[in-house]
Amino acid sequence: MRTRLAAALLAAALTPLTLTATAHAAPAAAPWDFNGDGRADLAIGAPGATVSGKAAAGAVSVVYGGTGGPKTSTRTLLTQNSAGIPGAAEADDAFGSALASADLDTDGYADLLVGVPGEDSYDTNNGTVTVVWGSASGLSGGRSLLSPFDTDYDRYGRTLAAGDFDGDGDPDVASGSTGPITLTLVHGPLTRTSSSSEASGSRNSWWSASAGVTHLSSGDVTADGHPRVVLHGRTTHDGAAATGLADLKIGNYNDWLQKLPGGFVSAVGDIDQDGHADIAVGNDRETSADPGGALGGKVTVVYGGPEGPDTGRAPLVLTQDTPGVPGAAEKSDRFGSDVALGDVNGDGHADLVVGTAGENASAGAVTVLYGSASGLTTKGSVSYTQNTSGVPGSSEAGDRFGERVTLTDVTGDRRADLSVAAPGENSGDGAVWFLRGTATGPTTSGSTSFGPATTGISTAGTPGYGTALNS
Repeated sequence: MRTRLAAALLAAALTPLTLTATAHAAPAAAPWDFNGDGRADLAIGAPGATVSGKAAAGAVSVVYGGTGGPKTSTRTLLTQNSAGIPGAAEADDAFGSALASADLDTDGYADLLVGVPGEDSYDTNNGTVTVVWGSASGLSGGRSLLSPFDTDYDRYGRTLAAGDFDGDGDPDVASGSTGPITLTLVHGPLTRTSSSSEASGSRNSWWSASAGVTHLSSGDVTADGHPRVVLHGRTTHDGAAATGLADLKIGNYNDWLQKLPGGFVSAVGDIDQDGHADIAVGNDRETSADPGGALGGKVTVVYGGPEGPDTGRAPLVLTQDTPGVPGAAEKSDRFGSDVALGDVNGDGHADLVVGTAGENASAGAVTVLYGSASGLTTKGSVSYTQNTSGVPGSSEAGDRFGERVTLTDVTGDRRADLSVAAPGENSGDGAVWFLRGTATGPTTSGSTSFGPATTGISTAGTPGYGTALNS
C-alpha cells in the first residue's frame, strides 16, 4: 500500500568529498564493531550527564565486547570535552541523546554517530551530530557532521540512522529534527579529512513540524540491496503517532511515503528468513494518549515484501493479552516502549525483544518472542525483570527497566545478546544489563549490570544512563 502525500522537497549541496585511494581498501565493518574484533561493542548514551559542572551536557560510554560479554574495564568515555571531539561541553547540550553506527569511511572499523540536539550554534537548540572514528584501538577523534540547513530546523540529531540510503555504495546519515525541515540526509562518502558533505532536507504536510521526526530505523525491507528508512512523528491534523517507510533513493520520497501502523519506535530484521526484512512498530500509549494505542501498549509486526510492506499478509498485532505473551495488558504498562530484532538463538530467524518500561509502577520488564519460517510466534516467549532469578538488582518503582533494549552480538558467537537499559535506576542514574544469547534464548546465568560510575560518568544530577543504546 502506497500513500501519496503532499510534500515539498528542499535540497542543497556543498562540495562533495573526495575519497582517498585507500578509502575502500578494507571490507566495511558491521555496525557497532568499533575495534574490528568481530564483536559488537555497547554504546550507552547519558544525555543528562553533568560534565565539568555543566548540567545535562551529556556523555557516552562505549564498553567493548568480549567473549564473556561487555568488558567495563575496556571502555571509552566520550564528551564534548574529550580530546579530538568537536565542540565543548555546555549545559543542556544533551550529547548522547541518539546513537547510530556504520563504517562511514569504509576502513574496516565501524564509526559512531552521536546526536547533540541541544547544541547552540547558529541559533538556540539547532543541534549537531558528531562522528567518532573507529580503529584497531577503538574510538578516537571526531568531526561534526555539518548540514546546510542550520537555520531551518531545531534539535538536529535528536534521532539518527546510518546506511546506504541513496544506493550509491557509500554509507549515508539520516537525522531527524523539528522545524521546517524534519529529516536531513547527509550523503556519503564521509571521511576524516573534510567537513564538507552533500545533503538534502525534506518536510511534508503529513508530519507535524513541531513534533518533527522522533525516531528512525532502517533495513532492507524490499531485498533490493539498499535499506529503506522507517520514520516516526506525529500527524499534523490530530497529533496521532505517524509512521512511514521511505525510499531515500527517490528524490521526492515524501510523495511515495508508505504508511505503516502508527507508533513511536521500530526495529527492522528478517523474522521469517525470506530475504525481506520485517518491521516491528512499538506504540506504548493508551488510546487516551494516542488513537493508535492500546490498553497497556502494543507492538505491530509488518512483514516485508518486494514492494515494501507485504500487502498480502496481515500485520501481527501483539499485546500482553495476546495468547502466549507473558503478563496481562494493564493501564500504563507501556508494552512497546522499545523494540529490537536480532537472532538470539542462532537459528537464522530474527527474534523480537519488547520493552515494557511501565510494568509494575514503572519498575519495567522485557519480553522475548521468537522468529520462525512462518513468522513471529508467541510459543516459548519469556519475560524478564530485575526480580527474575539471576538478573542483578531488584525491581523498584520508577526504574523503567526496558525503556531501551538492543540485540547485538557482543560475545562474537554469532548469536545476538540482550542488553537492557533502565534510565530511571537509582533515582535517575540509570544502568544497563547484559544477558548472553544461547541456543535456547537469553540466559540469566552470568548476567551482569553496570551504571554510569563504573564507566566514568558522573552521577551528579540525573544522567539517565541508557537513555540511548545501540539500535
